[in-house]
Amino acid sequence: MTRQNILITGASSGLGKGMAIEFAKKGRNLALCARRLENLENLKQELLNINPDINVFIRQLDVDNHEQVFEVIHGFAEDMGSIDRIIINAGIGKGAPVGTGYFYANKQTAETNFVSALAQCEAAMEVLRKQNAGHLVTISSMSAIRGARRAITVYAATKAGLSALTEGIRIDVLNTPIKVTTIHPGFIRTEINEKVKKVPFIVDLETGCQAMVKDIEKEVANSFVPTWPWALFRYLAKIAPLSMLAKMS
Repeated sequence: MTRQNILITGASSGLGKGMAIEFAKKGRNLALCARRLENLENLKQELLNINPDINVFIRQLDVDNHEQVFEVIHGFAEDMGSIDRIIINAGIGKGAPVGTGYFYANKQTAETNFVSALAQCEAAMEVLRKQNAGHLVTISSMSAIRGARRAITVYAATKAGLSALTEGIRIDVLNTPIKVTTIHPGFIRTEINEKVKKVPFIVDLETGCQAMVKDIEKEVANSFVPTWPWALFRYLAKIAPLSMLAKMS
C-alpha cells in the first residue's frame, strides 16, 4: 500500500528533514511542522526542487503548546483531504545527571519528549480513527531499551515511555485498518550530536533516514535501525550488566 499523504512533526531539521527528503524522492505529498518556520519554508523549496509534482504544506508548531498541536494536525487533515501516515518525530535532547541542579532541563526533556508526544499521538489518532485508516509512526530511540546514565538518563526514560505508549496504541487498534510502528534509531549524525566526535557505529543523516524510511514503508511493529548493529544490540542490551551499560553511555 502506498501512503501518499504524509505528516511529519519536528521536520525543520535532523531526522524529520531527512525523512521528508526521502519521501519527496518517492513522490509523496508532505505536511511538515516545526517551531522554525523559516527552516520549513526553505525545506519546502528544497523538496519541490527534488520533485515538483508533489504538494508540500507547512505550518509552524511548538509541540509544547498542546492546543496548537491539535489545531495543526487537524488543519493538515483539512489541507490534504486525508492523511495516510503521521510520523511523531519532534523531540529534544537536553539533560543532565539527576540531582546535579539541572531539574529545569530534565523537566523540559520529559515534558517535550513524552507529554507533548502524547498530545501529538492523541491528535494523530483522532484523525486516523475518524478515517478508520492510516499509519501512526513514532520515533523513539535505542536508548529506550535500558536505562542510561549522565545526560541521557531522562531522555532514555522518555523514549522508553514513548515506546510503551506506542505499543499500547498498537494493541488498541489491533486487527483494524490502522497500523502502528515504533522506530528506534541508533546513532545518526544530526545537529544534536554534531559536536560529539567519538560515537560508535554512527552513520550519516542520509544513510540513517533511508534505513528509517525503508522500515516505515514496511509498516513493521518495531524497527531498530540501521539494522547493523542495532537489531542485535537490542537483545544484548537487555541482558547486559549495569557495569557494561555504564561504559556504553
